[in-house]
Amino acid sequence: MPEARFTEYKNSPPQTIRFVDPKTGFQLRPFVYGMSEKVDKETFRRTFAVRPEKKYEIRFFVKGEPYKMWGIIPMDVHLFGLSNPKDPLILMGTDKLGHDLFSRILYGARISLSFGLLGIVITLILGLVLGGISGYLGGISDTIIQRTIDLLICIPTIPLWMALSAALPRNWSAAQTYFGLIIVFSIIGWTGLARVVRGKILSLREEDFTMAARLAGASNFRIIRKHLLPSFASYIIVNVTLSIPGTILGETALSFIGIGLQPPVVSWGVLLQDAQNLETLAHHPWLLWPALFIILTVLMFNFLGDGLRDAADPYK
Repeated sequence: MPEARFTEYKNSPPQTIRFVDPKTGFQLRPFVYGMSEKVDKETFRRTFAVRPEKKYEIRFFVKGEPYKMWGIIPMDVHLFGLSNPKDPLILMGTDKLGHDLFSRILYGARISLSFGLLGIVITLILGLVLGGISGYLGGISDTIIQRTIDLLICIPTIPLWMALSAALPRNWSAAQTYFGLIIVFSIIGWTGLARVVRGKILSLREEDFTMAARLAGASNFRIIRKHLLPSFASYIIVNVTLSIPGTILGETALSFIGIGLQPPVVSWGVLLQDAQNLETLAHHPWLLWPALFIILTVLMFNFLGDGLRDAADPYK
C-alpha cells in the first residue's frame, strides 16, 4: 500500500534479491537478507547493514498490509512478499518517511498514465472540433480560431503551464486539482492538432466525394465527421500517441517544482520531489527510481507512435 510506513526502515536502501547462500548454496526460490540500522558516530548519518543470519524467502500470494482492491473489496493478500509478513520486502528502497518506493511507483503510475490519457482525450476533441470548423467553414470562424492558436503558440509552454496551474484555487481537493490540471494541459495542447486538421480538411473539402455528400443534402457536421476526418484517421492516431508523453512530462515537471499535484496524491512527479535536494540524493540515489519509469514510459509511447506511423504510411 502506498500509505504504509515502515518506521524502522526510513531511507532504507533496496534489498538485493539472491539465489546463492554461502551456507546452503544455490536455491531456486529467491530470498533476501535482513537489515539492521546503524548510526555513524562521527556524521550521525543513519545507514543499514546486511544481516546474513536473517534470511527471508520470497513467496507468492502472501498476507500483508490490508487494502481494498479497486477501492471496494477488502483484501490482505499480496502478489509476492516475504515468508515473514511482519518484515517488508524493500525492492527499491524507502523514502524519509519509510514508504516503500516500489509500491508507490506502481500506484503513482495510475495517476501519471491516466493523466496523460484523459488529457489527450480532451485535446483530441478540441483539436478535431475546432480544426474541423476552421478548415471547413472558413470565414470569421477560421480567423478567430487561427488567431487564438497563434496567441497560444507564441507564449512559452512551461511559463504558461505554471501560470495557469498557479491560478487553480489552493483549497481545491486532490481530485479537483487533478481534473483542473488536465483541463489546463488540454487548453494548451489542442493547437497543433487543430492546425493540422484544418490543413487536411482544406485539401479535402473540394474533393469529389465531399461535393457528392454536400449535393446529397448531408449537413456540414456529418460531412466532417463521416467523410473528412476518417480520411486522415491514421495521422490523428499517431499524433495522439506521440502527444501522450508530453502531457505526462508536463504533469511531472509541475509536480516536481511544487505547483502541480501535491501529497498525499501519489504520482511520479510527486515522488520526485524528494530528489530535489542534492545532498539527500547523494546519500539516497534510489529516490530517482521514478525518473527511470518516466523515461521508459516516454520511450514506449514514442516507439508506439513511430510504429503506427510506419504502419499507416501508404507509400511503404
